[in-house]
Amino acid sequence: MADPVPETSFEVNFTNGAAVMQIPVRLAGVDAVAFKDACHQLLEKSSLPENLVFDFSQTTFIDSSGIGAIVSNHKIARIKDVKVVLRGVLPQVKAVLEMTALDKVLTIEPVEASENSVANRSKTELPTTHPSVQSKVKRTLDVVGSLVGLGITALVFIPIALAIKLNDPGPILFSQTRLGWMGKPFKIWKFRSMYVDAEARKKELENQNQADGKVFKMENDPRITKVGRILRKTSLDELPQFWNVLKGEMSLVGTRPPTPNEVDIYEVPEWQRLDVKPGMTGEWQVNGRSSIRNFEDIIRLDLRYQQNWSLAYDLKLILKTILVVFRKDSGAV
Repeated sequence: MADPVPETSFEVNFTNGAAVMQIPVRLAGVDAVAFKDACHQLLEKSSLPENLVFDFSQTTFIDSSGIGAIVSNHKIARIKDVKVVLRGVLPQVKAVLEMTALDKVLTIEPVEASENSVANRSKTELPTTHPSVQSKVKRTLDVVGSLVGLGITALVFIPIALAIKLNDPGPILFSQTRLGWMGKPFKIWKFRSMYVDAEARKKELENQNQADGKVFKMENDPRITKVGRILRKTSLDELPQFWNVLKGEMSLVGTRPPTPNEVDIYEVPEWQRLDVKPGMTGEWQVNGRSSIRNFEDIIRLDLRYQQNWSLAYDLKLILKTILVVFRKDSGAV
């Protein structure tokens, strides 16, 4: 089957020392890749503009790939000392930029009053990048499941907390910034399974990374405590994530939640895995978990989840996860 062809050619007009690129109505998928490629080709030329203007006056839809293209273009423009300016940003796109905190990083021109009044005629909503994002039944399942999960967490909290403290004095809970739907940052919560200096020691262990570089995997990681190994093997360390699910930052079932460092080296197509909410479990959890070393395999599993998603499929993965947790060779995520 032939590769999809982008609908937009992304021609560039030059005016007053600025290169202006018109962005299409939908910045998603192959068009997002074409946008990134066109921008990078422009910035590889010997003569560069002072400003690179992205005209979003026609754009009403953007997905994770579109966000990835903007991020990629902003990075290379900054390296080339070219200022990126977003012009005519409509509320539909601005809402996404605000949600992902990119409005604090990018230069966005104020929208003229006449443009703003036209834009506000349509109700401003975040984009439906995947059917699961707007599913009320899925959200109901998440709320009910997270409340049950938090009840279980409350029952085991004291013994787990005591075990963590006795093994290695320090915080009971561990939080880390992850990127969720569309690249929105959030704090993920776990029972601490590593020594308190684990993050500081990660750099010295990077040369022992057994994955392909975009994720960090290491068997017999010396940063994991004795209690932590038990918590990870049984997945008890992940119980606090039910709080993330209740808040709507995660789902019971979804894609693996990446760290900002991982996303920082994504290619534009890889951003597509952020079109759904991250999950406590998912395809990666029931198909190898920590044994998965190739980042391409993670992407393949995440995209398979998006393609196959249904409520019945979510329930199937939840049941599979329970079986995996009690399997002898179960390991940490």
